[in-house]
Amino acid sequence: MRKLEIFLDHTCPYCLKGYETLKELLPRHPDIEAVWRPCEAHPRPERHGMHSDLCIQGMFFALEQGADVWDYHDRMFSAAQTERVNIEDPETLAARVRGLLDPDAFLGALRSGRYEKAVTDGNDYAYEQSEVWYLPAFRMNGRKLDAAGGVGVSREQLADFLKG
Repeated sequence: MRKLEIFLDHTCPYCLKGYETLKELLPRHPDIEAVWRPCEAHPRPERHGMHSDLCIQGMFFALEQGADVWDYHDRMFSAAQTERVNIEDPETLAARVRGLLDPDAFLGALRSGRYEKAVTDGNDYAYEQSEVWYLPAFRMNGRKLDAAGGVGVSREQLADFLKG
């Protein structure tokens, strides 16, 4: 089984496009396992619009609970980019996971700060260890595919990368 590391940020429009393309292409590669490595495109304290750290913390909770992580990402991308709600508000995010996760348990996990270190560690892993420059980014078997700044990753690039 090949492991595909997926680096994304829910506030990044190029990540949404890359995520949607991946969602389409990945089922054609049953030998590839998705490993989610969400990271912030602009980690705090930098200020570039909304920060996705709570979405990332929520993903770790969703994984721990055995939830469908694709459904979780669909909801967070929708909240950040389609609905344009305040994704820095834990209660707003908790409302978005209803039907997938227990909203009260989700809210409790976010408010507890249980996954804050996971966000920091994820950012360090992406930018310091994996040398991510732009999101979305993908790593597999020592190979790298990073988005081009202001452009993203094309369908063809991602398809070729997955074929490996």
